[in-house]
Amino acid sequence: MNTINELDAVALTCDLPAHGLVRGDVGTAVLVHGNGQAFEVEFVGYDGHTVALLTLERTQVRPLQTRDIPHARELEHA
Repeated sequence: MNTINELDAVALTCDLPAHGLVRGDVGTAVLVHGNGQAFEVEFVGYDGHTVALLTLERTQVRPLQTRDIPHARELEHA
């Protein structure tokens, strides 16, 4: 499994409907907990507002990869 460091971009590996987030949404790991067991991840809209700041387990996020592409979608509020 690839290492995730603070300020790395990460993608969700699962939907988080309570927060209006879906698998593949991209956030930034702003804090690493327990040697990479969990992360504080911030999800930000293109206008700069914070959509969500969540503590997520390692299984809920993955590092971005070279074959990933950006994708835009309209946020549906929870």
